[in-house]
Amino acid sequence: MRMGSGNKMALIAAFLGFVFLEYGSLLCMALGNVHHYDFVLKETNFTRLCTTKSMLVVNESWPGPVIRVHRGDTVFVTVHNKGTYGVTVHWHGVKQPRNPWPDGPENITQCPIPAGTSFTQELSFSDEEGTLWWHAHSDWSRATIHGAIIIYPKIGTTYPYPWPYKEELLVLGEWYNGDVMAIIDEALETGGDPNVSDAFAINGQPGDLYDCSNASTYRLLVNYGKTYLLRIVNAVMNEEIFFGIAKHNLTVVGMDGAYLKPINTDYIMITPGQTMDVLVTANQSPSHYYIMGSPFADTTAPFDNTSTTAIFQYSGNYTPPSTPYSPSLPAYDDKDAAGNFTVRLKSLASKQHPVSVPLRITERIFMTVSVNQIYCANESCAGPDGNRLSASLNNISFVTPTIDILLAYYRKIRGVYNGTFPSIPPYFFNFTGDVGNNTIYPSLGTKAKMIKYGSAVEIIFQGTNVGAAENHPMHLHGYSFYVMGMGNGNFDHKTSPKTYNLVDPPLVNTIGLPKNGWTTIRFVADNPGVWFMHCHLERHASWGMDTVLIIMDGPAKTNKMREPPAYMPPCAKA
Repeated sequence: MRMGSGNKMALIAAFLGFVFLEYGSLLCMALGNVHHYDFVLKETNFTRLCTTKSMLVVNESWPGPVIRVHRGDTVFVTVHNKGTYGVTVHWHGVKQPRNPWPDGPENITQCPIPAGTSFTQELSFSDEEGTLWWHAHSDWSRATIHGAIIIYPKIGTTYPYPWPYKEELLVLGEWYNGDVMAIIDEALETGGDPNVSDAFAINGQPGDLYDCSNASTYRLLVNYGKTYLLRIVNAVMNEEIFFGIAKHNLTVVGMDGAYLKPINTDYIMITPGQTMDVLVTANQSPSHYYIMGSPFADTTAPFDNTSTTAIFQYSGNYTPPSTPYSPSLPAYDDKDAAGNFTVRLKSLASKQHPVSVPLRITERIFMTVSVNQIYCANESCAGPDGNRLSASLNNISFVTPTIDILLAYYRKIRGVYNGTFPSIPPYFFNFTGDVGNNTIYPSLGTKAKMIKYGSAVEIIFQGTNVGAAENHPMHLHGYSFYVMGMGNGNFDHKTSPKTYNLVDPPLVNTIGLPKNGWTTIRFVADNPGVWFMHCHLERHASWGMDTVLIIMDGPAKTNKMREPPAYMPPCAKA
């Protein structure tokens, strides 16, 4: 039978439609699914430690909502700022390939989202797998604005360890009786140390070691014999944390969105900014056991020396103890305990999760990390010797501009920053010895380090004994990096590299630099854009322990930075 032209067209249209649907499905599978979230920032009342106050939080919760995706997915988060001041939100550990525009640090990649407005940010997940988190990245607003990001394996794949019976999210935070924004504003005005927190918290609850907290202590209900995956986020502002569960061994299997060789331990040390995936089996006599977090603070600076608790509570019929069993965590200043845990971290380095360590370095940066002072006339400030507290990298204390650096870089706006951050400090001395007043006063500036696309980068962080020395959790936006090695004292250019792990170094986005020690990291500069690098102790970041890495475009279209979205929050002086 002869087919008419109308039937032919209908058949062709149907065939093309089938092809489009099939191709679209394959494309969706290749690129991952797309998710949409609405984050509403709003002042909400919370009561902790017998104190009620209003806090700016997301969706009226503290911690905020959880973002759940599979590897390779894309997420659009629309942030609706119903607060009274500008805020930015950062997606900690999400690499955002070629797209720094939604990364979030204030006046680095964007200006704050003004009160009464909204901003949609695109989260592009690439090779991350495990637990990450999001948080505000303006002033000290991240104390109350933060939450977890959970990245499951691609559909059709699984974990490199037995699938747990259940997963639980544990977010470590800090509670301040006062207004955190007022606390840092006052500290920056006077030049002194900011007030320390009044309590630590697990999932927003301080635990029954604090006043007025017994009834609200967080409880993790477990079944005997079952294995649980704990996704732990350290959202604490200014202290590293020792963490453990009484009478239960922990198996660390992931960190910062990447897998590790399993580590069996009775405690972990987790710095602000880090996340860890930990397996625990409920294999003890049914009872109540404390989950505990206490500070690691090897410093003379003020810190919150208290402990937060939750309860690891078995189901079933039994008589619970009057007080839950308590873990024996290291002392707050046990530097060896912190270091002994950290050096055990190693990448899984399997066929499914290989490592690719840069071996031929083309860009090497030696970076001193110090707490400093800024001179105040007539000893008029509240810091040491009447000076103002400060901090620096390579003896440069970072000054945050009023126009974001990414916009200035993209539009070639002069006078916002300069690309002269040095690859070495101004001079070398006995960094961890008797430093005297050698580098107590840093220079001030908004300096970025320019790096060619494709460079194999090595950064040697060198802690110094200038000011109040302590462990510094160093974080880089836009990248995960390999931790090649670390040690105490001064880095030795001849002997220290001989200790590097070139086989299975951990791949992380935040790492603790030991007090008066060194840490070396490596990565390939294959993500063009403007990327913030800073200490994740919030007071140090506020004092200037920051810099910016600008990774220049590569030659091909696929290794050039994406164009900005149609709308970005306006800068007052742009």
